[in-house]
Amino acid sequence: MTVRVRPFAVALAVVGLLPILPAAAAPQSYELPEPTAQLRPAPDHEVGLAAAEANCQSCHSVDYIAMQPPGKGADFWASEVTKMRKVYHAPVSEADGKAIADYLAAAY
Repeated sequence: MTVRVRPFAVALAVVGLLPILPAAAAPQSYELPEPTAQLRPAPDHEVGLAAAEANCQSCHSVDYIAMQPPGKGADFWASEVTKMRKVYHAPVSEADGKAIADYLAAAY
């Protein structure tokens, strides 16, 4: 089966769509919800808590940390912090990364 497309009809269709193209490309804005979680305190890990507050929340909410499986331990959190630093290029010093991982292992 052969379908003939008339150039004039195509031109009219394209011209008819032109007014909506800028509206489709316009930037969108929306309100972000308030955070629903706060970092948990962990005795003897105040430095790690402060480092997590200063570094982690600039990229993601605490909800992301809180939704991780509980009780994973130090190796899990050390690898997560390493991933954030190496893969996602989080600007976290190695010392802060260690403190954050130790804190997360104790608190989560």
